Amino acid sequence: MTQDSFTPGVVAGRLDDAAYETQFADLHPPLANHEALVAADRCYFCHDAPCITACPTDIDIPLFIRQIATGTPDAAAKTILSQNIMGGMCARVCPTETLCEQACVREAAEGKPVLIGQLQRFATDHLQSKGVHPFERAASTGKTIAVVGAGPAGLSCAHRLAMLGHDVVVHDGHPKSGGLNEYGIATYKTTGGYAQAEVDWLCQIGGITIKHGQSLGADLPLTGLQADYDAVFLGIGLGGVNALGLENADKTGVLDAVDFISDLRQAPNAIDVPIGRDVVVIGGGMTAVDAAVQAKLLGALNVTLAYRRGRDRMNASVFEQDLATSKGVRIMTHAVPITVHGNGAVREIEFEYVGDDMQGTGQTVRLAADQVLVAIGQTLQADAGPDLDGKKIAVTESGQTSLTGVWAGGDCASGGDDLTVTAVAEGRDAAMDIHATLMGDV
Repeated sequence: MTQDSFTPGVVAGRLDDAAYETQFADLHPPLANHEALVAADRCYFCHDAPCITACPTDIDIPLFIRQIATGTPDAAAKTILSQNIMGGMCARVCPTETLCEQACVREAAEGKPVLIGQLQRFATDHLQSKGVHPFERAASTGKTIAVVGAGPAGLSCAHRLAMLGHDVVVHDGHPKSGGLNEYGIATYKTTGGYAQAEVDWLCQIGGITIKHGQSLGADLPLTGLQADYDAVFLGIGLGGVNALGLENADKTGVLDAVDFISDLRQAPNAIDVPIGRDVVVIGGGMTAVDAAVQAKLLGALNVTLAYRRGRDRMNASVFEQDLATSKGVRIMTHAVPITVHGNGAVREIEFEYVGDDMQGTGQTVRLAADQVLVAIGQTLQADAGPDLDGKKIAVTESGQTSLTGVWAGGDCASGGDDLTVTAVAEGRDAAMDIHATLMGDV
């Protein structure tokens, strides 16, 4: 599925420069110092804090908020980063409304949680703006580990291993590091080139070498990595996308939503990205919402997000759904695509309404569409080597795969949610297990 710049109705520059700047401004502007102090003062500093349990990386949230409240934001940042080295990015993209903030006692009592995510960003930004790296490497162990994938899981694993004294070589197929943080997250969530700035800051620990243009496969076989390194960590994500599976889905204007988001993320200016007048997004997850919202921000007149089940079954959080509707996106539920209409280029897409049991009702609707963005899930791009659990790499709780000396984590591995914060936790935990194994502690 490719984008043709000559597709009728799909054009760049629907808005003026000033409008693009406003549309793609930071979704949650950073807190000023006094705002952070006021927000921190709302925390009860619970002894048995439910927010810690709700955080996949187990950050001591009451402690870092207390440190902000007492005027030591850099200490707060170190508390965060000791558990989540990508705490700055997670503060921007983590669905806090369904994790730590949903568990907040203030949320239960008042329906208004402590602004944990924004306070986390305040602390990490404060430290990182100084160019300071708060951790030092341990003495060299003489061990070298290969990490495949420079996304959240791979970078988290690499940093922890480097901090423990190992040398790490990260292999990644893209021209830039960051994985989904760089290529797959809505532009308005990570503005100002933050993804690359965070990677550069993270690598200040030393001992990490990143090699781009190297993907697992014929040119980078897993057997070769096993032979050349003391251990291997796979953080390869999900490079494949599920096809729409319709007979006419190869028409011009039918695109993978992940490619659409990536193109926008890498564009020098949003004004250069072509967008349709009538855009239909198929899917119900975060990628679908990100694509739909950004289509609207780019100037599409009509944007419809179509999902096969009810809104309560969407993987996107209620906050994300509400964000979409607030930007003018129409959410159409219980609708399954059945065919794409058009002569060469898409003109309409037809849906059948289904019941809760996913059985067709016989009722159909045709939506005008000069651009269709498909976001119905991703899969492993190829056989990675280790045994699979369903469609993902089977791993133990500590990230070990079926192959000796090979660990995996992040979206490619079984067992966790496909979230940046979960990937960071899995990369960190795998690094600790790799270290223990190599140093004879297991």
